[in-house]
Amino acid sequence: MNENVKPPRPRREPSLLERAANVYDFQSYMRVPEAPTPEPVDREPEWTPPAGAIEAALPVSLPDHDAPFSDPSLSAIPAEFLAQPGDEEFLASEYSPGLSDVAMVDRAMLAENGMIVPGAPIGPLAEEFRLVKRQLIITSQRLVEGGDEDKARVVLVCSARPQDGKTFCSVNLALSLAAERDIEVLLVDADVAKPDVMGRLGLAEGPGLLDALVDGSIDVESLVMRTDVPHLAVLPCGTRTANDTELLASARTRAVVQRLLSANPRRLVIFDSPPALAASPASVLAMLAGQVMMVVRADRTPESEVSGAIALLDGCDHIQLVLNSVAFVPGSRRFGYYGKYGKDGAP
Repeated sequence: MNENVKPPRPRREPSLLERAANVYDFQSYMRVPEAPTPEPVDREPEWTPPAGAIEAALPVSLPDHDAPFSDPSLSAIPAEFLAQPGDEEFLASEYSPGLSDVAMVDRAMLAENGMIVPGAPIGPLAEEFRLVKRQLIITSQRLVEGGDEDKARVVLVCSARPQDGKTFCSVNLALSLAAERDIEVLLVDADVAKPDVMGRLGLAEGPGLLDALVDGSIDVESLVMRTDVPHLAVLPCGTRTANDTELLASARTRAVVQRLLSANPRRLVIFDSPPALAASPASVLAMLAGQVMMVVRADRTPESEVSGAIALLDGCDHIQLVLNSVAFVPGSRRFGYYGKYGKDGAP
């Protein structure tokens, strides 16, 4: 035996994100339709997180989800994933109705649009949102420990401008949180200018949030729509009116939110909000939320818009970012915590 020959080093197990990078084609997942090359215009440089602005960052990267998406491999879901759920605990829950009262989420549509599919094998996107939701759950628990139990159960998902992937992130976050054993999720479509939550889930629109805000005699809980995804319910935007923005800014909104929270002590309410710079309701809803998850489109959202949106959302002390439409780089920082801005606007 040759004593000079060193024994081989034990092989290091690859990390979750390294395994995902080896088996998943992120470039094809990020495909966008070809479009005519626009004329060059002067614009601010693309936004990148300033040094020291993000704390406790997690390596989360979300590809572009605003463009139409089609991938035959994603629509080939095994039949059992399209069937009604057989979760006995869900059906036995005092907060869940019988099967005849639930709305059927279109899982094939979710797959075709590159979204999380309840019941399907865990993929890279589901793992990304697991990281996101874990940070949100931790923050929620800290708020409860600080005595702010109501706000701890309200999360606002927002963006600076339209077309940043906000609703995509809202729906996927709700689907991911619904997989938790101790949480009931209510996803509220509060984007009164462009409601799209129901369409993303393949559900029909109906009376919802705005109807309850207009008519004080309506019990908003009666408008909540249960789904066949265990632990997930949705509240549609409702009948649009000319003064929908003013309705969301009214005192009635606080009462409606309180009713939704009191109806189910296990419930976590997620608001899909209008973009902060495009409409005023986001800043109003931020005052009711314990934390804000702001979606930033990394390839086109300038830093000035990010700063402006965060300034409008300063009614909430906990603002966290998700960078959307970014290339996958293992170990890079895609999710972080901004905290409270100072008087001069600096983090």
